[in-house]
Amino acid sequence: MANFVAVPLDRLPSDVLVALLEEFASRDGTDYGERECSLEQKVGELRTQLAAGDLQLLYDADSEQWDLVSRENAGSLLES
Repeated sequence: MANFVAVPLDRLPSDVLVALLEEFASRDGTDYGERECSLEQKVGELRTQLAAGDLQLLYDADSEQWDLVSRENAGSLLES
């Protein structure tokens, strides 16, 4: 069973957050619609969504993996 923890963004060094966002933005299958975006644009969009609370950074202590998930999905994952 997963043991998710919400990661407070202000606890991450800036370079670590950038590396996480770049890794997420470059994952295979990440779809940004019909237009092509640079990595910097994708990271900027992710930062905006994180700042607005639309996305949350979650860490699974059991598998030692992290992911960005929607606010709705984060809420259900953190409740269980």
